[in-house]
Amino acid sequence: MNLNVVLAEVDSIVKGAGEREKKLQAICELLDREVSPFDWTGFYLVSEKKERVLELGPYVGEETDHTEIPFGQGICGQAAQTLETFVVQDVRKEGNYLACSPDVRSEIVVPVMKGERMVAELDIDSHTEGAITPELRELCEAVAVKVSRLF
Repeated sequence: MNLNVVLAEVDSIVKGAGEREKKLQAICELLDREVSPFDWTGFYLVSEKKERVLELGPYVGEETDHTEIPFGQGICGQAAQTLETFVVQDVRKEGNYLACSPDVRSEIVVPVMKGERMVAELDIDSHTEGAITPELRELCEAVAVKVSRLF
């Protein structure tokens, strides 16, 4: 996996023709295919109808019951509240973790910012403990910056 190639392809998807939802889905599929530790890759979008709530957007992986997440709840909600990237190398040690699958061991959540406002999050789960390397964090944060142009 060449991270620069992945980022170039994300850039191409973002700049290409098509609806935002289809582009987000294509980015999920790309990351799932190209980054072997990623087992669930998706976006949560800030609700336009409910205040301080994330709604499940496009994703690749097992179905999840967490279609809405209030700010502050779980890793995704914490990232939404603080506007910071959260990396958890062992979710079993996290008191505020919302379990999507018993197989998940590590997770990264990166806010997607449009100026000062969060518009979405990139959420990635891995079945491997300690899977989120500094390079993968850098990749995810770069993807979030590119995705922000879709909002």
